[in-house]
Amino acid sequence: MAPQDRLSQVSSHLNYPQGMLHGQVAIITGSGQGIGAEAARMFANEGAKVVVADLDNKKAEAVAKSINDASPGRAIAVAGDVTDSQYLKRVVQKAAEFGNGKIHIIVNNAGYTWDGVIHKLSDAQWEKMLAVHATAPFKLVQAAAPYFRVKDGEPRVIVNISSTSGIHGNAGQANYAVGKAGMVGLTKTIAKEWGPQFGVRANTIAFGFVLTRLTQAKEAGAFITTPEGEKVALGIPTSQLANKVGETTEQYVDIPLRRPASPTEAARSILGVVSPLFSYVNGQTIMVTGGRNM
Repeated sequence: MAPQDRLSQVSSHLNYPQGMLHGQVAIITGSGQGIGAEAARMFANEGAKVVVADLDNKKAEAVAKSINDASPGRAIAVAGDVTDSQYLKRVVQKAAEFGNGKIHIIVNNAGYTWDGVIHKLSDAQWEKMLAVHATAPFKLVQAAAPYFRVKDGEPRVIVNISSTSGIHGNAGQANYAVGKAGMVGLTKTIAKEWGPQFGVRANTIAFGFVLTRLTQAKEAGAFITTPEGEKVALGIPTSQLANKVGETTEQYVDIPLRRPASPTEAARSILGVVSPLFSYVNGQTIMVTGGRNM
């Protein structure tokens, strides 16, 4: 049985015949590919309407189309740069229109790495990572405040996607680590400010090694182009990926499951956190690492 079929069984067993997220509207940033795209499809499969927000318009449109082909009217694509405050306001506006005046879920997933050791990090590297991973999530949540600070009895959930780098630090990633650590503080503050009166839940998911363009071989040539036109190479050098200890790639030696997560596995954790199955989980940092850093 396919994983999505098993999830559907869970829904029906718990009296959610139309899906665990039926009637809800979700914004997922960085959902044109990878974990975000998988989450968007899962949310739609569980009855939600999804705003596919991504820097790449073609990819965002393709994900929205794949959702609508299976479930017409479940997705729209709104492309743009999350570091642009006006874009974030537009995403919120489009989501509210799509949801007939309501928004229920935000997943702050957009991001990338721009690595460098501390003594060589440029101002641009530092500022861009904080802008993408700390400032953009804050501004999106702030822009959506009127749709979350409401008392209508409907669930409202915010999930900020962090990383083990933001929890434990990581050599060569001071900028990324600080940005991702900031998401943890943002999450806890949202939970404390918006939980008491409005019932908003906010949680962080800190991913370990997930198979995405950020963890593939750097030599594969994946890159992101910043709004300023600079190309940033993504991935890990093959020399690091190829190192083996016995039969296990060195990258995986400290993972008890001895393997990375697939984007689908990672996305399942997001679905779980936004679902009613986690209705009493709030203000937490949930480590999705296969057991790494226990």
